[in-house]
Amino acid sequence: MSEVVKITHVCGTAVPIRGNDIDTDRIIPARYLKEVTFGRMGEYPFFDERFDAAGKKKDHPFNDPESKGASILFVNKNFGCGSSREHAPQALYRFGIKAIVGESFAAIFAGNCTMMGLPAVTVGAKEIARLMTSVEDNPRTEYTVDLETKTISYGNEKFTIDLPDSYRTALTQGFWDSTALLRANLEQVRKTAAKLPYMNGFSG
Repeated sequence: MSEVVKITHVCGTAVPIRGNDIDTDRIIPARYLKEVTFGRMGEYPFFDERFDAAGKKKDHPFNDPESKGASILFVNKNFGCGSSREHAPQALYRFGIKAIVGESFAAIFAGNCTMMGLPAVTVGAKEIARLMTSVEDNPRTEYTVDLETKTISYGNEKFTIDLPDSYRTALTQGFWDSTALLRANLEQVRKTAAKLPYMNGFSG
């Protein structure tokens, strides 16, 4: 039986992607939406920006050896805009990203992130600039995104982060994973289902 997972902290190194209005078409090219499962999505984030037509690597933060193993993504304004494809956060998550920190997010993108346990939190423009520079100065810098105290910290620095209270509660209390939540309360689900008229032929 799946256990409800509470997400309170995300720790690790980071990778910055500079630029405003990075849409979901850039995050995951449309041709990969035809795949039946999300199993290989981790191979595709920013694919057309990371590889040329011959499959040769281009200069991109996700290709940088110093970014290998990064679990936190730093972005600018309106990240995840455009079409509302769930594949975009799936691709980032399966690549290894476990939290995204940015100036702002498209609402549907942030919601899709939350529903798969990927916190998308915001900071001010000055703060994201300092965070991005800190990575570029030292790619092995370790960061901690703390959803309980609503902060991101590294070294002696600490900044306030923000996210909707409903998202924060879902993540920290384990409500984000609706499937695991149902399985963890299976007996209650069965009792409730038995009381529904359309589950018993509208009898009783």
